[in-house]
Amino acid sequence: MAFVSGAVAVAGSHIASSSTAASCASHPAFFAQKSVAFREYAGFKPVTSFNRVAKFAASRNAVKFVAPATPAVTRCAFDLPPLPFEKTALEPYYSSNTLDFHYGKHHQAYVTNLNKLVPGTEFEGKSLEEIVKLSAGKNPAVFNNAAQIYNHTFFWNSMKPNGGGQPTGALLDKIVLTFGSFENFKTEFKNAAVTQFGSGWAWLVKEGDSLKIVKTLNAETPITTAAVPLITVDVWEHAYYLDYQNRRPDYVDTFLSNLVNWDFAAANFAK
Repeated sequence: MAFVSGAVAVAGSHIASSSTAASCASHPAFFAQKSVAFREYAGFKPVTSFNRVAKFAASRNAVKFVAPATPAVTRCAFDLPPLPFEKTALEPYYSSNTLDFHYGKHHQAYVTNLNKLVPGTEFEGKSLEEIVKLSAGKNPAVFNNAAQIYNHTFFWNSMKPNGGGQPTGALLDKIVLTFGSFENFKTEFKNAAVTQFGSGWAWLVKEGDSLKIVKTLNAETPITTAAVPLITVDVWEHAYYLDYQNRRPDYVDTFLSNLVNWDFAAANFAK
């Protein structure tokens, strides 16, 4: 009598500029597959008492076991990407309390939701960026959660401890050429962030040989266009309300003066 176990394939999840492999063991489909020990065959009932063991043993040569079919391949879930800094590293400009909710609750919720939506669909096995692009305009539930995972991960990388100031080298030269001066850039970027009605994002992007400041509503993201994002600031209220309440302009000023990660922006600009 032989038992043949099914194989479960593990796929990595590409999130923003890094890949985080998820554990299949936490995925509901994994448990469903692991519970398949064998296929039922006509006339067989599992032995449930010691007295029936002899009868079963006597008839075992007449019983034909059928190996289980190989389970359908299950693509593993996306994980919540780790923060690129310690939770207290951005204080006093961005508190660990805000990160507990913004990262630990909101960002995590998008990951949890996407893991429920993707299995068994055309998006299974795709990278995060592929899911964002394929679902745009077609599947709002999948798009909103996938894009928000991407946007939030990009936002965390757009900040760093002892950030702010101004970039150097080719990126600074391009900003000055495009906007007239770095101060003009800051004014225009802040204006985009502050005037984004309701929830959304403000971005500095590269489009061809040009730099642009764009703002997007809700989960919308530049990666569904030809643009390459360089930095972003999250202006959903949950991004800043615990620290700044309704003072969005102060929050954006602080982002530009003390938090923005120009090294990350320069690396994206160089792509």
